[in-house]
Amino acid sequence: MNRMWPPKSLHKLTVRIKIIIMKSVKFSFHDKEQNTYEKAVTQLVPGMTVAEDVYDLDHELLIQKGTILTDKLITKLDLYGILTIFVEDIIQPVRPAEDSTDTELSYSERIKSSPEFQLFKTDFENDVELFRENMNLVIQKNTSLDVNTLLKNTMAIVANHSGSISILDMLQNMREYDDSTYTHSLNVALICNILAGWLKLSDEEIELATACGLFHDIGKLLIPYSIISKPGKLSEEEFATIKKHPTLGYQLLLSQDVDDHVKNAALMHHERSNGSGYPLKLKGNQIDPYARIVAIADVYDAMTAARCYRGPLCPFRVIEMFEAEGFQKYDVSILLPFLENVVNSCLQNRCLLSDGRKGTIIYINKDKLSRPVVQCGGEYVNLADQPDLEIVRLL
Repeated sequence: MNRMWPPKSLHKLTVRIKIIIMKSVKFSFHDKEQNTYEKAVTQLVPGMTVAEDVYDLDHELLIQKGTILTDKLITKLDLYGILTIFVEDIIQPVRPAEDSTDTELSYSERIKSSPEFQLFKTDFENDVELFRENMNLVIQKNTSLDVNTLLKNTMAIVANHSGSISILDMLQNMREYDDSTYTHSLNVALICNILAGWLKLSDEEIELATACGLFHDIGKLLIPYSIISKPGKLSEEEFATIKKHPTLGYQLLLSQDVDDHVKNAALMHHERSNGSGYPLKLKGNQIDPYARIVAIADVYDAMTAARCYRGPLCPFRVIEMFEAEGFQKYDVSILLPFLENVVNSCLQNRCLLSDGRKGTIIYINKDKLSRPVVQCGGEYVNLADQPDLEIVRLL
């Protein structure tokens, strides 16, 4: 039988009681020098711009400064017990896809139908094609890698699409499109960029992490396409060939004018902290720190993307796999912030449960990130208490 939420043991209960008491409080404090207002969450409206970073009660970043508020984000603030935030005094227009008046469309459908997503898709595909052309010249004609142009275009995608739809959301909705090595490389570059930001790295370090993601799989372009694209199980010989791509990529990059971390990321992105990876079976700090970032982004993208032999896996299924064995294989100081931020981005998303019910993700269990609380009509389903039930798809 499904347990009702919240349980009596809900942490920070006293804080929540204080929040309930203050729900009716309405106030607005104006900072004339900064031209910002401190507003109660109950007074927020879509279109307001966040003036200062917002953190939850555990001091984890919830919403970055400069973000334009949407209904989804305001609900997220309320769920996390945030009483007030600072906003700018100018209200920006909110894209139609975040307007919740159209209840017939899922969040995913609204993203795909939005002008912002269509522009992102165009820029993404153009960048993939440029990457393909440049890589072909490097492989076939031994020309120099145009690192600056390729990285500049990738960073431009981040700069041009940092609005109310997150890049992670848009990537999640690109899963039905081409999943070649070129597309995967750009996906990983963007995920590395996002992850580096979550880790609070400097702008220079974020750009370097992006470059490491972009060129991490360059060695696969030297592997026969018949093996890379094989829909069935690889033979032992074919798998041995695939496993050569980190070394091949590293050797190719040795002759290119790129940072040593980029070369190391190509060589080490399949290494694992417990020594179970390849090609060198490195452990822990023997692995380049940027390769540790790429390793997580690479696996997450590979598992959530469609393959010729299977459809894309639900992010919560991938997170569950990371929880099961990831803390032994990956750098925990990188993996945990990644998983927490990914699941937090799913708050208020509609989802399909394995028993056929549809609901809304309303609360994240920090002790079991892959098992959130889902509201199905008037019932609150705590997946942490129901191991036989899971989220199979985001809607």
